[in-house]
Amino acid sequence: MKKLILLLLFIPVLSFGQDQTYFDGPYIFIEKNKLIEKKIINGKVFSKILRTSSYDTTYSPEKSTFNNIRKIAALSDIHGQYDLVIELFKNNKIIDENLNWRFGKGHLVITGDIFDRGDKVNEVLWFIYKLEAQAKNKGGRVHYLLGNHEYMILYNDLRYLHEKYKTSSTLLNLEYDELYSEKTIIGRWLRSKSTIVKINNNIFTHGGISEDFISYGDFNLEKINDTMRKSIPQLKKLRKSRNEVKSDSIFYNVYYGNKSLIWYRGYFKNNLTDTDISKILKLVDSDHIVVGHTSNEEVVQLYNNKIFGVDSSIKKGKYGEVLIIKNKRFFRGTLNGKSIELVSK
Repeated sequence: MKKLILLLLFIPVLSFGQDQTYFDGPYIFIEKNKLIEKKIINGKVFSKILRTSSYDTTYSPEKSTFNNIRKIAALSDIHGQYDLVIELFKNNKIIDENLNWRFGKGHLVITGDIFDRGDKVNEVLWFIYKLEAQAKNKGGRVHYLLGNHEYMILYNDLRYLHEKYKTSSTLLNLEYDELYSEKTIIGRWLRSKSTIVKINNNIFTHGGISEDFISYGDFNLEKINDTMRKSIPQLKKLRKSRNEVKSDSIFYNVYYGNKSLIWYRGYFKNNLTDTDISKILKLVDSDHIVVGHTSNEEVVQLYNNKIFGVDSSIKKGKYGEVLIIKNKRFFRGTLNGKSIELVSK
């Protein structure tokens, strides 16, 4: 399986223009007693039958809390910028020159939004899929948390979809969200993912934790992640539209509204005080919260190192950074691999 995934990652990506010559895939569909791999090359779909043993078809959710982790790296909002992320990971010694895990027993956290905007979303997904298995074999972990754009795609909300994937959807004769349904390898894998995790005394999520979200009920990470997983649409005939989800106003406001874990921007937009942040941290029993979703030009710290923003505008395809946490110290890992400590101001 590892060799197969590695080969797929190195298939050359062709140009995508008006002549619609490009590569996309693989998309691997799960059928009874077989897997069907589909790739698109130069506007044509190529299918191949694989053994069911080629890939795992069952993905169990991991726990939501991890302790005694010596080093952590975090970033977010990759949005299909495969080449930039590879450069960033190499230079910060998360992967080696052959794109293999180099971070030992460390934990890498992607706080959401691999999907949308860019034209190498599928390449990023397979790369993280491979890296996750490698990290685990070395005693480390990759935590791919779902952000608002993951949930948008799974609900077939395609407002930010790159034109390439609209073409792929047409050629495969499937709606785009069906390429990531529970009948696909990556779709099942996605449905096992968390929305929030705690590593040591740091909580990671996509948008942030608002006081409103905490006040809704018991702040239990396992329960929150389970609720979010169960909210993901399953078979197409049972798929709920965004409007149907909105009709349950309480659920929608809590888990998909602008104060939810995946949409909240309050740390950056609401002029909160240090006292406000300290109250939130006390309620969630944590010293720091690491989030993406709100774009900055670099990794940033707010409220005296209580909040860290790791959306460094990778989506623009020009620059990006990673947050490195070692021995309770926080560093910006720049694109060229320079380490700059973040200190309270």
